[in-house]
Amino acid sequence: MATESDGEEETATAAGKLTGSPQLSVDDDLREMAKKAAWSVSSCKPGNGVLSLRDENLDTYWQSDGAQPHLVNIQFQKKVKLQLVVLYVDFKLDESYTPSKISIRAGDGFHNLKEIKTVELVKPVGWVHISLSGNDPR
Repeated sequence: MATESDGEEETATAAGKLTGSPQLSVDDDLREMAKKAAWSVSSCKPGNGVLSLRDENLDTYWQSDGAQPHLVNIQFQKKVKLQLVVLYVDFKLDESYTPSKISIRAGDGFHNLKEIKTVELVKPVGWVHISLSGNDPR
């Protein structure tokens, strides 16, 4: 999803460490691409899979059920250029289940993925914006 903050700045505690922003707004010149992708997860507890991850309800969530690493795989039919990845996390509710490190990888297939971005999350609450564009300050 492509977004910009609406008066509420995302807090960065240090370079590459994010804590989240309470507001989500979409920048007019960017498009939501997630609906064009096929989503899968490495594991999930019953009732907490991809549908809960993608349902736009902040009260539902994906809950993994297996050994680490916990993965969300997003595949597009054709090559796309993503500029921003946005996810909602809430350390106050999830505590030890909240991700502390996000690694974004890209490639032509699952077996040739290369890491293109890594961020650390420090007790995040709210929308975390992960810029994949060299000219986006987030």
